[in-house]
Formats: sequence, C-alpha cells, structure tokens
Amino acid sequence: MINKINKNEARKKRAKRVRKYISGTAERPRLSVHRSLTNIYAQLIDDVKGVTLASASTMEKDVVKLIEGKTKQEAAFIVGEAIAKAAKKKGIKTCVFDRAGYLYTGRVKALAEGARKAGLEF
Repeated sequence: MINKINKNEARKKRAKRVRKYISGTAERPRLSVHRSLTNIYAQLIDDVKGVTLASASTMEKDVVKLIEGKTKQEAAFIVGEAIAKAAKKKGIKTCVFDRAGYLYTGRVKALAEGARKAGLEF
C-alpha cells in the first residue's frame, strides 16, 4: 500500500528545522507568516521575551476594506504593507523573515515584497 505524504506535516518539519537558526529580538524581530486557504497572517515576534510586537492579517477591518475584490496574492501584498506600517509605528526597521516552512512563492513572496516596498528591511 502506498502512503500519502501529509504536506502540512512536512511543512511543520521544515519550519521546526529552520527555527533552530532563526530567532527574533526586540531590535530585530522575527516576521512570521501563516497561510490558510482563505487568509494570510503576519506577526513580528520578539522570541527573547516571547511577545508579539505587531501583527496584520486579511481579517483586520482596515485591511478587509482594501482587499475587497482582489486576488489572494494582491491581498497578501497589502498585508505585507500593513505589517510594515505597524512595525514603523513601533520603531522597527529591520526583521528576520520566517516563512514557516512554506515555499517562497505566491502569497508568501507577495507578503514579503509588500513589506519591503513599505520600508521593512530583511
């Protein structure tokens, strides 16, 4: 019998393997991305204190108005810009990008490009 590969379990293994080397601090937090079927979430995390410094997602009221009628990739780009604006309010200029085991393509790439365009460096 052939066993089917569970893609989410494989992603979690990749994420865990990468997280050994990626860590966020107060000066340079970790930009973590989570992708679901319909939404995308991003948060800036200080791993030293275990605190989320800023977050943005397609579920937020101000973002929902902007993404109406747009594709998922365009929505991810807008979320990237929103997380960069939230970071600037907190005085954060640089971060470490954590794609959480997702491939750097599609919505994850669009989110990263949106954050870079809005002024976040990584």
